Amino acid sequence: MPTISRRTALGGLAIVTFGAMSPALFASDPYGPKDAEITLVVTDPLALPLACSCVQGYAQRKYEKLAEYLKLKLRKSVRVVWADSIEKAQKDHDLGKKTIFIGKDSVVRHDTKKLSLEVTPIAQLTDTKGSVYQRGVFVVRFLDPAASIVDLEGYKVLCGPEKCDEKSAAPRGKLKELEIETQADEICDTCAIAARKVIESPQSTKVVGVISSYAERLLTGCGTIEKNELRIIGESEEVPFISVFVTSSFDDAEKKLLTESLTTVKETKALLEALESKEGFLAYAQKAN
Repeated sequence: MPTISRRTALGGLAIVTFGAMSPALFASDPYGPKDAEITLVVTDPLALPLACSCVQGYAQRKYEKLAEYLKLKLRKSVRVVWADSIEKAQKDHDLGKKTIFIGKDSVVRHDTKKLSLEVTPIAQLTDTKGSVYQRGVFVVRFLDPAASIVDLEGYKVLCGPEKCDEKSAAPRGKLKELEIETQADEICDTCAIAARKVIESPQSTKVVGVISSYAERLLTGCGTIEKNELRIIGESEEVPFISVFVTSSFDDAEKKLLTESLTTVKETKALLEALESKEGFLAYAQKAN
């Protein structure tokens, strides 16, 4: 399997399976009744309909299983809508009055603000290691002389869209913290685009790409990156990954019941497996800066 290398603190090379986030390879019809009392809008990039099945057991989260669980807990009908943006979900589907959004924390915040939707975060989904965070990963060409982030003085940085904190605010913050002066950033819509631009840039060009940490296992799995094309030289600070938000149509009692229902997902092994999660959902707690 193609791999990307990571330079260790001792200067050696540790092999890491890398992931490239490219447009969704699968589409899925909504799950559940159209007139459901609650609509669950999923923009999680690791949801099966929004990712690919190139890496066995990864990026195949089945949110229809969560819908069935919430249906029993809340005693209300639940419909799931998958989309790569909340704006698209709203355009293509009738979301109803009560809506739950599950997706990348910063992206949900950006999209709902753009649409003038008032939302409140109530929970965060843990990954297979129990973390609710992600990072931005700095990558250079395999033979690039840069060994760490401190070597990026004068480099052009290929960042992600502003709404993706792990590829925008977090890496910029890391460079600022280390007082690294770089060239003007270039925005790349996807990790795959950033990765290919780094690889295909002239050897004399100083360029570094920033890719989401969750994408590492997908880039090579999808065949975007070949062996010894890219090398990881550092990471940004952590930022929240997948969060659950509810619209203002949920009253306090409903929010409490929903939060309690989500935080008991950890008691159902089959559901943890379906969501590729170690501990299910945790009550929302913004990480202090």
